[in-house]
Amino acid sequence: MELESSWLLHTLYAFCFILLLLLLLLSPRLALFLYLLRLKLWCSCEICEAYLSLSWAKSFDNLCDWYAHLLKCSPTKTILIHALGNIITANPENIKYMLKTRFDNYPKGKPFSLILGDFLGRGIFNVDGDMWRFQKNMASLELDRSSIRSYAFEIVRCEIEKRLLPLLVSFSGKEDGALDLQDVFRRFSFDSICQFSFGLDPECLQLSLPLSEFAVAFDLASRISAERAMAVSPLVWKVKRKLNIGSEKKMKEAIRIIDMLAQEVMRQKREMGLSTHKDLLSRFMRTVEDETYLRDIVISFLLAGRDTVASALTSFFWLLAKHPEIQSAIQAEADRVLGPKQEPKSFEQIEQLHYLQAAVYESMRLYPPIQFDSKFCQQDDVFPDGTFVKRGTRVTYHPYAMGRMEEIWGPDCLEFKPERWLRDGVFFSENHFKYPIFQGGFRVCLGKEMALMEIRSVCLSLLRRFHFKLVSPYHSTPRFSPGLTSTFRDGLLVWVREKR
Repeated sequence: MELESSWLLHTLYAFCFILLLLLLLLSPRLALFLYLLRLKLWCSCEICEAYLSLSWAKSFDNLCDWYAHLLKCSPTKTILIHALGNIITANPENIKYMLKTRFDNYPKGKPFSLILGDFLGRGIFNVDGDMWRFQKNMASLELDRSSIRSYAFEIVRCEIEKRLLPLLVSFSGKEDGALDLQDVFRRFSFDSICQFSFGLDPECLQLSLPLSEFAVAFDLASRISAERAMAVSPLVWKVKRKLNIGSEKKMKEAIRIIDMLAQEVMRQKREMGLSTHKDLLSRFMRTVEDETYLRDIVISFLLAGRDTVASALTSFFWLLAKHPEIQSAIQAEADRVLGPKQEPKSFEQIEQLHYLQAAVYESMRLYPPIQFDSKFCQQDDVFPDGTFVKRGTRVTYHPYAMGRMEEIWGPDCLEFKPERWLRDGVFFSENHFKYPIFQGGFRVCLGKEMALMEIRSVCLSLLRRFHFKLVSPYHSTPRFSPGLTSTFRDGLLVWVREKR
């Protein structure tokens, strides 16, 4: 009788579990309701209520703006979203503690490695420990070479002169032909980083604006990876992946295309030989033989070099369209330093444009390409501000909110003011923990200087040749789409007019 009762009980449990999985797959709304019901039983504080009910959206256009509001109101500039098990901080001392002082206690962690594993594999942005150190040391050795910086500069200048400028000229003066600058910048940075990383030119910025199968697959994989990270429960996407349905089926197809093209590029490079090629992939292939590992390394650099640069350019031109006086100051500096109508001839010449550098940094202070970054605590800990951090807790630092803190940047923190980065006309940088746009400590961005070179080169060339007018200039704050990097929800539509 006991065996029969036990068998019935186990059968009932199995039936309920299967039923729950079916409900999750067939009715995402029901899945959301069940998940929120479970969370509501755990916490009914004001912040969790606002998060779970989405009531924050009545007062804020973006989730990041709501978080910034909560963090500004917190005495320690740290909050806890109980429903997510997530500590969020905008306290520079806490960030220094995470990224430097107790670096080993705050790795990326297995939860994120699993979420991004299909897309980024064992690439530098998705691993910890020895594998991360190996890639960091090898990449920094290559990226610090003057020869590869010159190679990157040549690629960017060529892409600007032969594609970007002719494209904008073709749209100049067309009152009925608004151009999405965000799309243009994504295509530009994708072409540039593919040439730099792979030695491959996808030609996304041709006048016809062709769609690249690789670029489309890359976008799709990036978007679905972000959706995984924001899912109400990891069970949903894991089951969908197991059954190969819905978005996870699309993810699998996108990864297949990315893998196929990456493998083809590596095959061609081995046939041609590696000694005469300057691109990053050729340099890595001289050391690493595992093709899957090579693919993961390069895809990670591709994600960083493409999406973050495009995001930074989009926000910068949105701000410049609202501040013509800053456009004029950038052009006046270029005429003084380089000469009227003269283009920079080298990496080093661009670095002499201190006001332009200050304007770029100020733009990213207000609109960082990566609005927040998360780690996972390995052992119980206490932050410098007194916040207790339990083992396994997700800990997020929030550069977007930090740019809006009076305690950090002063009472004019919401103003677009490049002068805050200048001393006697010379650019100076704040410490990484007050301005963690490029992370800080041991994980500081390796491609920082090349990304800044690309952003400044594009800005200088476009501002000297074109006027840009926003099609919809009325929003005081951009509205962002969910994703791994900051993306304007409706693009950046402008009218273009060539200067005579």
